[in-house]
Amino acid sequence: MRVLDVGCGVGDVSLLAAELVGPSGAVLGVDRSKEAIGVAHHRAVKAGQRWVRFCSTELDAFTAEEKFDAIIGRFILMYLPNPAETLRRLCRHLRPDSIVVFQEMVMPLARSHPNGKHFHQCGDWIIETLTRAGSDVDMGSKLFTTFLSAGLPPPQMILAGPVEGGPDSPVYDWLAGVLRSLLPIAERLHVATAAQVQIETMAERLRHEAVQHNAIIMTPPFIAAWTRVNAQG
Repeated sequence: MRVLDVGCGVGDVSLLAAELVGPSGAVLGVDRSKEAIGVAHHRAVKAGQRWVRFCSTELDAFTAEEKFDAIIGRFILMYLPNPAETLRRLCRHLRPDSIVVFQEMVMPLARSHPNGKHFHQCGDWIIETLTRAGSDVDMGSKLFTTFLSAGLPPPQMILAGPVEGGPDSPVYDWLAGVLRSLLPIAERLHVATAAQVQIETMAERLRHEAVQHNAIIMTPPFIAAWTRVNAQG
């Protein structure tokens, strides 16, 4: 199979797809970030996956002479201004009887039980920053409609996500890491200041709060949607 991974970032999904198709297949990962593409290429070379290649391009400008048997993407439609139209255009690169698979988050469904003030504040800052930046934090809930609006058959779907708790869970560092990466944007968009966030202690505050109250943390669930389609005209 020939697979197109859109919004591939540093290649996590591309490398997984490469394991599935094997050396008789091919994977093309595309992303707007040249830095991410450089990392992805290095990882593919290190893994010996010569049948994986990457290119840097805006999705709206992507064109290819070749046809693909599958188009896949993870956490990318949420960043697009018109995901259905982009998906419709990308599907023109499909061969007949091909597969379309996308996975997106439902960020508003993340929760802690019992709720903690640090978790609540951390989540609010993340969601508000992404929303003000133009991202759709509820894209997972809209996958079904997006597929239909793109002219695709109704997809099969599944929801999944980890539930974490206890002092040794990686979830506290993960949440703090997401907020850390967004902090410059949060400050620019007047969501929160570095002084308010106190990012260096955020992970430990989340950990202490959860352990103190025997809390569980449900991270944003992932919704995956997949369908089999004929080539789009």
